Amino acid sequence: MSQQSNTALGITLNVIASILFAVMFAYTSLLSALEGNEIYGWRILLTLPCLTLFIIAQGNWSQVRQIYKRLYKERFFIFTRLISSFLIGLQLWLFMWAPRNGYGLDVSLGYFMMPIIMVILGRVAFKDKMSAWQKLSCIFAILGVIHMLVVSQTLTWPTLLICLGYPIYFWLRQRTNTNNIGGVWFDMILSLPLSLLFIFKGGVFTGALGSPFDTFWLILGLGLISALALGFQSLSAPHLNLTLFGLLVYVEPVLLFIVSIILGETIKSAEWPTYIAIWMAVCTLILEGIMSLKKKSYAQV
Repeated sequence: MSQQSNTALGITLNVIASILFAVMFAYTSLLSALEGNEIYGWRILLTLPCLTLFIIAQGNWSQVRQIYKRLYKERFFIFTRLISSFLIGLQLWLFMWAPRNGYGLDVSLGYFMMPIIMVILGRVAFKDKMSAWQKLSCIFAILGVIHMLVVSQTLTWPTLLICLGYPIYFWLRQRTNTNNIGGVWFDMILSLPLSLLFIFKGGVFTGALGSPFDTFWLILGLGLISALALGFQSLSAPHLNLTLFGLLVYVEPVLLFIVSIILGETIKSAEWPTYIAIWMAVCTLILEGIMSLKKKSYAQV
């Protein structure tokens, strides 16, 4: 298969994954009989075995074994795993809880801001050099945040949790050398006890739903969508360079924004300058990525 075909396959797989994540975001509206905590618990429980099979099929179980060995060899490694699991668990819980509670737009805004925060974190924590485009993007983002804080006063905790929590999580994975799918598996397995608690306290097991048969089929659908989204995203990575993978990050928040509008959320007039500033910051990074891809394509000719 040619390099161009590989890239096209990677883009297709990644976009499908983003669509599935957006579908899952909207899917929570069908689970109206369940609380957000219970939906999160079922997602973890049903995704974990699918993720396990995927890792084994891809031949990456050695990553899991390596992390397991480090639990015994490195004194404080277990604490970093617990923190990592807590950070990603919080994000996955919020993703399930937000659209049911009117915070879908706040979550989408957090995902728009996250890559910009990642650029800033890379500069501060890893001494990465910032290009002129990245500096301009950060200026737009800072202006948007200032407007959100001072003028509209609408900076919500879900937005902060997304745009700050994910960068901290990825920084921790980099620092502990667990930035692989085996690390994700360990994060999820450590989240399982809390997930089971949410499930057993939920309506399916307590009988609060009466006859939960229809709801249970919807729950299985949630697990299938979650597993497929994670699988497609993982399969896309080997076919994409870092620049293109970074550009495709923006597909998901665009779809989450659309889903939130469809579910009935609206942007207040005072919030528009913030959204425009953040979107300008995102467009700046996208423009830089497109220019970088064009330079690489010219260099290969």
